[in-house]
Amino acid sequence: MAENTGIKDVVRDENLVYKKTSVLTDKVMHYCPGCGHGTAHRLIAEVIEEMEIQSGTIGVTPVGCAVLMYNYLDIDMQEAAHGRAPAVATAIKRLMPDKYVFTYQGDGDLAAIGTAETIHACNRGENIAIFFINNGIYGMTGGQMAPTTLLGMKSSTSPYGRDVHMMGNPLKMTELVAQLPGTWYVTRQAVHTPASVRKAKKAIRQAFENQKLKKGLSLVEIVSNCNSGWKMSPVDSNKWMAENMFPFYPPGDIKLEGKLVGKE
Repeated sequence: MAENTGIKDVVRDENLVYKKTSVLTDKVMHYCPGCGHGTAHRLIAEVIEEMEIQSGTIGVTPVGCAVLMYNYLDIDMQEAAHGRAPAVATAIKRLMPDKYVFTYQGDGDLAAIGTAETIHACNRGENIAIFFINNGIYGMTGGQMAPTTLLGMKSSTSPYGRDVHMMGNPLKMTELVAQLPGTWYVTRQAVHTPASVRKAKKAIRQAFENQKLKKGLSLVEIVSNCNSGWKMSPVDSNKWMAENMFPFYPPGDIKLEGKLVGKE
C-alpha cells in the first residue's frame, strides 16, 4: 500500500488552482454571508500582493461596514471620522507621496456624510484611489435610506419605497465625479459573478497603477448587495441587484485617461 504522504505533498505549485493571498489576515470577517464586501477586500489584497506594494500601501476606512477592515488586511491602515476618509487620505498622500493610498467607503459614507470631502478631493485631483461600495442603503446601522436608494426601493426609513416628491432623486456619485477635471479614471463594477469579479479586480489594479503614474484620482464603484438590509437571501439579493440596481447604476467604465467614455 502506498504511503499517505499528506496534503502538503499533493498541493504543489503546479497543482495549485487558488490560494489565499498573504495580504489577508487569518481573522474571520464579520460581514454577513453573501455580502460583497469580503470579495472586494480579497481583490484589493490580491492586487497589493501582485504589485508587491504591501509595505508601501496605506488604507483609510471610516465608519460603516468597512470600519474593521484593518483586521483583515495586513497593511498600514488609518481610521477616519464618518465621511472624512478622502480628507485623511489627502493628508497622508501629501505627507508621503510615494505611498499607495486608498479609501474604502460605503454609499452612506461617501455619498451622504462625506459628499463634500469626496467631491473636493476628486476636483483637486488628489493622487489617491477611492473604492466605493454601493448597496443603496446604510448597511451597518439598520438599512436606512441613503442618497443612493432607488426610487420605489424600500428601506427601514422608507418602508413604502422612496418617493421622489418627498425624498428626492437617487444620487449618481460616480457619474457626478467623472465630470470633475481632477478625476483620471472612474468606473463602476460588481462582484456577484466570476466574470464581474475579474473585471472588478482589473479596475482595482488600474486604480493603483494610475497612482504610481501620478495621474490623479481614480474612483472604482462596486455595486453590491446587502442581503441582510434588503431582507433577502444572498441568491435573491444578487438577482434583485442585477434586475433593479444595474439599470440605474450600469457597470462599465465612465472615464478613462481623463476623458469621459463616448465623448471626444
